[in-house]
Amino acid sequence: MLKRPRLDTVARLALCGAVILPAFIATAEIGPANRVLIIHTLKRGEPVDAKMSTDGTIHLLYNSGDIPYYVTSTDHGASFATPISVVNKEARRSGLVFDGWGIAVGKDGTVHAAMSTNNWKIKLSDVPEGFVYAKLAPGAKSFTPVTSLNKRPSEGFSIATDSEGNVAATWLADKLFVNFSRDGGRTFTPNAELNPAYDPCNCCTTHAVYGTDGKLAVLYREETNNQRDMYLVVLDKNGGQSRTRVSGTLWNINGCPMTYYSISATKDGYIAAWPTKGEIYFTRLDGHGYVLPPGEIKTPGRSGMRTGIVALGAPDGTAFIVWKHQDELNWQLYDQQGHPQGALGSTKSAGKGAAALVDDHGRFIVFA
Repeated sequence: MLKRPRLDTVARLALCGAVILPAFIATAEIGPANRVLIIHTLKRGEPVDAKMSTDGTIHLLYNSGDIPYYVTSTDHGASFATPISVVNKEARRSGLVFDGWGIAVGKDGTVHAAMSTNNWKIKLSDVPEGFVYAKLAPGAKSFTPVTSLNKRPSEGFSIATDSEGNVAATWLADKLFVNFSRDGGRTFTPNAELNPAYDPCNCCTTHAVYGTDGKLAVLYREETNNQRDMYLVVLDKNGGQSRTRVSGTLWNINGCPMTYYSISATKDGYIAAWPTKGEIYFTRLDGHGYVLPPGEIKTPGRSGMRTGIVALGAPDGTAFIVWKHQDELNWQLYDQQGHPQGALGSTKSAGKGAAALVDDHGRFIVFA
């Protein structure tokens, strides 16, 4: 009988400096109850985002101290390379903190990183404002110097890339903005509203992903008439766009709830998760952004202010929802009909972020 790595065993790895601890992974069949691997960072590193590229490499972005770090694994999380600082030394200043928001990995292996700083608070001169960007070329040993992509105060940063070298950066500044790159991140289009009619909840976030069909999907929260509902905008390659409300439970609140949420591509559409009234919901969507049966599904999850959520879908239709609440990272598997699979999982985790991915075996790797 074929044996694969057991995935309900906690693998503890060091992701700090050049110290690498091996993971201990027992062997067992992969099944509904044991297809989750938890990888803990040491020294209270705070996971931000994780991706797997087409060659099977795991890419992880995490915050530690006053800057984000990037690290890879080529053996499904059994070991990790030496982490790389995402921020060049010349950009670091006393009191200045860079926070990672997300990464996207291009078809050629280029890594695109979205960041922000606390300069809105400490107000140093000659510091990149708003959407802070850097990239790592294939084979390079360091990221490019950080730069401001949008050159203005802003929030809610997300970055996505497709199989053709296009890059999209989405963000909020009273309205929903996007910058596109058609040359792998060398240049970006000027700041432009996605649609002037959209009225986003300005202290929440955006989350963007390219689908397998090359369309760009952007998840955001509206605030029109204080109806704080979730919408998905889908842009095709010709510039056409559609918008669909994806949340079924309405939320009328006089003030921004400051929530984060998640969308990822599946083989035939998308899967998204978000909080409403402090509770976490998810749904599957087709390639046009329309909600698929059974529609919105309530999880046992609770969310805090600006706490991480991840929604993932495996090729077999299994959904995996991860959320952060009060220093606990929690997760739940769901079958194709939206029924929970196995018990609710949880582990201690520093910070407010959550990072997870589905690997090329349909297994879910969570960073805590």
